[in-house]
Amino acid sequence: MTEAQFAYSVVHRLRDAGYQALFAGGCVRDMLLGLEPHDFDVATDARPEEVQRLFRRTLAVGASFGVIEVLGPRGEDGKPLRVQVSTFRAEGPYSDGRHPDRVTFTTAEGDASRRDFTINGLFYDPIAAQVIDYVGGRKDLDERVLRAIGNPWERFAEDKLRMLRAIRFAARFDLTIEPNTFQAIREMAQQITVVSAERIAEELRRMLTDSHRARAIQLMWDSGLVHAILPELVPFKEAPWGSTGNVWDHVVRVLDRLRDPSFPLAFAALLHHLDGEAANSICRRLKLSNDERERIVWLIENHDYLCNAPRMRISQLKTVFAHPGIRELLDLHRADAEADGRSTEHVAFCERLLEQWSEAEINPPPLLSGSDLIRMGLKPGPLFRTLLERVREAQLEGEVKNADEARQLVQRLLSSEGLSGEPKT
Repeated sequence: MTEAQFAYSVVHRLRDAGYQALFAGGCVRDMLLGLEPHDFDVATDARPEEVQRLFRRTLAVGASFGVIEVLGPRGEDGKPLRVQVSTFRAEGPYSDGRHPDRVTFTTAEGDASRRDFTINGLFYDPIAAQVIDYVGGRKDLDERVLRAIGNPWERFAEDKLRMLRAIRFAARFDLTIEPNTFQAIREMAQQITVVSAERIAEELRRMLTDSHRARAIQLMWDSGLVHAILPELVPFKEAPWGSTGNVWDHVVRVLDRLRDPSFPLAFAALLHHLDGEAANSICRRLKLSNDERERIVWLIENHDYLCNAPRMRISQLKTVFAHPGIRELLDLHRADAEADGRSTEHVAFCERLLEQWSEAEINPPPLLSGSDLIRMGLKPGPLFRTLLERVREAQLEGEVKNADEARQLVQRLLSSEGLSGEPKT
């Protein structure tokens, strides 16, 4: 059974029990756009407790808001199919600018009017195969317009996150934001900071991993949301780049040329004209995971490291090739060069070497350790790092191939370069 078939069966059971039941929101929008919905939501006049009585396996994911998740048979991925069933509701007021203080149950028309945008306020009756539109969403979809339902200032005052969602939907579905809706975002953009860092980061993830990421980021700039969320990027607009452009325009071009990037790669591309410390601070402010933060900072700190790859030492190349983010780094190098019409031969050169070299050749086990130096009679200290780095470099260059040759190199370094290792006492 597919998710669509399971959602249809949920509607059917609710109808058989005498309740109204309709597909709602994003799944209807996606179907009308000819896209395959990722999730199906069902709206009904059945109360949460009535939904729970009708279905054997449910989760009260938001019972106080009228939302029950119905679990079905396992899908192709082995996980249970899930459909959220929501009772038609009205909401408000929104004291925190994100969540309603209370919910009251209402009609389908009342439920449509409390939603964010007209394209998300549509219902679909899968049994009658009929679209039910109380808010003009069908016309806006046909005309490729994103419009807030009712007064946009009121909609965004209720839930500030809707401003970011407006940008994401407009970019993803190639819509023009209706003038009043866009003006409301511009006037209220600085208020986005009442939204949790985690929710802002999640919207950025969705925008930046979508193929329309460049338009999304430009809309964020035009609306003032970049200024509120990422003020460190504001100077990019005045910083010259090339003969006629600026850094901001260059960054947008780089984003546009990325090929199916992960979020860390796309976010690194957005921030790559900052230093690692500034990028690290932004990642912490947005409460990104440690893995995401470390990858983003590494990409930024190395975003121009391989520009002269054909003239670099083998040991330098192998050191960076050994990093798990090397493919993403090459993607960033490629997009950065293509954004300015520069050659990408340095990227192709690195890719050829990655194909030629085995993992063991790129990152072989070290020939010596600190313990080995101690056994050679050296006293631990700052010298150890220098010696081990020189041995590692020679190993990667193919100049030493085993531990005996590595120890001989250490002895030569101590005698020929004035390095001294005090004997153990």
